[in-house]
Amino acid sequence: MWRPSQQCGKPRRIAREYSFPVSLSSLIARLPYPSASVQRAVAIAAVVAQAGIGVTGSVVRVTGSGLGCNTWPRCIGSSLVPVHHDGIAAVNQWIEFSNRMLTGVVIAVAALAVLTAWRVQIDHPERRRLVKLAWTMPGGVVLQAVIGGFTVLAKLEWWTVAIHFLASTPLVWLAVLLLKAFGEGDEKPKPLVPPIGRQLLVLLTVLMWAVLIAGTTVTGAGPHSGDINTHRLDVPIELLARVHSGLLIAYLVVLGVFGLTLMRVRAPKSVWKRYGWVWIVALLQGVLGTVQYALGVPEAMVSFHVLGSALVIVATAVLWTGSRDRGPVTSLAPAEKRELATAS
Repeated sequence: MWRPSQQCGKPRRIAREYSFPVSLSSLIARLPYPSASVQRAVAIAAVVAQAGIGVTGSVVRVTGSGLGCNTWPRCIGSSLVPVHHDGIAAVNQWIEFSNRMLTGVVIAVAALAVLTAWRVQIDHPERRRLVKLAWTMPGGVVLQAVIGGFTVLAKLEWWTVAIHFLASTPLVWLAVLLLKAFGEGDEKPKPLVPPIGRQLLVLLTVLMWAVLIAGTTVTGAGPHSGDINTHRLDVPIELLARVHSGLLIAYLVVLGVFGLTLMRVRAPKSVWKRYGWVWIVALLQGVLGTVQYALGVPEAMVSFHVLGSALVIVATAVLWTGSRDRGPVTSLAPAEKRELATAS
């Protein structure tokens, strides 16, 4: 600001000092420390959001609303929102548009996960793995949005829809890992199962994704394309369904063998509990898929089947994380002494 000089009668500038934050960390450090319940709630929300967006996407597909918004990132022509358009029903426009808006909710949850993990790491610098896992949430959502846009621009070609769905599955898995990371330490993992058990878990995980990939080919040849003019996979659906079910049987066989290894080493009850849930979810998903196929793939059952696939991923990931111990969590409460980043 300007003040008159007392020495020579000329105005001179008096510098005013301002203090600015030098990094985002200094701003995040001012946030309240998230309690244990808040940390867990945020991580559970991330799991639900990543799994849920796949289910709502299936609703878009079975209602034939995949091209309700026929371009991307806009909806219709130059409009960002649904408008009257000959040949596209308003209900289909709003179903697709609503699903796009739900992506904003998923992004908000992902951002909250990053803020929560970052705030924890400020007090507990050793929690770098937690922050890295949290950053996969918004990064994955952005990637998914781009793939979704490409899928619309490609007019819902079956293989683009398959990629769009499959790209969401690692995000569900990583969200489960994030949930576990909030409640465990960062010590070197100590296996709770024998080496053969870990190898079987790797094989089980590979088979899980093989089942998911095969499932997208069944969808690609099936009746629910998302739009009546979309090209379908020209392979007999009976053959694809047999491959899909055969891979599920292989998954269950490996799961059974894994159970035998748990019996040999007298695994902890926590591992057995997770193991039991995988069986329950996988068997229910198999029954649901069989009934769905026998009834001619009714629309409502498709969405339930997609939900079931997300639950299989969650259950398998929970078993994966529960098969090793990283020590007790040290970040459920703020550190007694911490240095806030301040401007110099």
